[in-house]
Amino acid sequence: MSADMSRSRREAALSHVAALSSGGPLDSRLRLTINFHPDRTAGDRPVLRQMAEDGLYYSQFVTGTGNGGLTAYPGGDRWRWESRIFGGAYDDATASERPVYGALNHRDEPIGGAPRFGSSHFRLTADAVARATFCYPDSCTEPSDFGVATRFALIEPARTGGLDALDGHIEAHIHGPVRLDRDMEALVLDASFRGTAVEAAARRLPCPVEWHPGFRLTVAELRRHPEYRGQEYVELGAGLAVDGRLDPRIIGAAARTGRHDPQALKKVWHCLARFGSPAMRATAHPGAAPPAVPERPVPTAPH
Repeated sequence: MSADMSRSRREAALSHVAALSSGGPLDSRLRLTINFHPDRTAGDRPVLRQMAEDGLYYSQFVTGTGNGGLTAYPGGDRWRWESRIFGGAYDDATASERPVYGALNHRDEPIGGAPRFGSSHFRLTADAVARATFCYPDSCTEPSDFGVATRFALIEPARTGGLDALDGHIEAHIHGPVRLDRDMEALVLDASFRGTAVEAAARRLPCPVEWHPGFRLTVAELRRHPEYRGQEYVELGAGLAVDGRLDPRIIGAAARTGRHDPQALKKVWHCLARFGSPAMRATAHPGAAPPAVPERPVPTAPH
């Protein structure tokens, strides 16, 4: 596929979403983030090794992997959602031409804009914002509110929408290749990965490594929330805990054993993400209904 054709598709997608958007310019201080689990694998390679070798962050259409339902194929849900949002601009595009998914970190949280999808995140440069489109809520809900950098009015709906803290992200779509040496300000890792192979692999990437304080959840606190994802996931999390607590490194180690259903571990992660971070507890909406949207997959390698 020619570079001119790829550029034409991107411009068509951006123009289509701009026509659906309203409001003034987005605050230039805000950044996009891409949350993911840095200790997972993509095929037979660790995610961070693949990124170091390829130099790119890929969409699920390229990798065929993700943290949720895998619908990034012609006629699948992800394909249909993109066709609707981008006015068909990518309907006959190659996998590598499609956008990469992230979130606007509109609260400037140290854990990134969409921790539902991973414990760590890339923080993108300001230039990446100019080629991004946005929607609220998640695209799997078939939203009607959209934005681009020059016409943006999604922050107030996100702050007052009453969604659960894990669901209230402003979804972003970065159009064009996402390069680690050009588009990333930093990789921000969970503190549980200090001194591990994840840190060593991260140091080989062409962007700085930073840290956030980390997700931590005691078993006692986990047991206070059986209604969130279900009692069976409370029991699974309690069984995985080390010294009475959970963190991302512990869940990642459980995933690598292959002894647990990945979807079950995802639910345990949701509990850790939702109740194991002061930032998430502070942004929770009291009385918010449990998530009603299907899981939007984020690629491992990586959405």
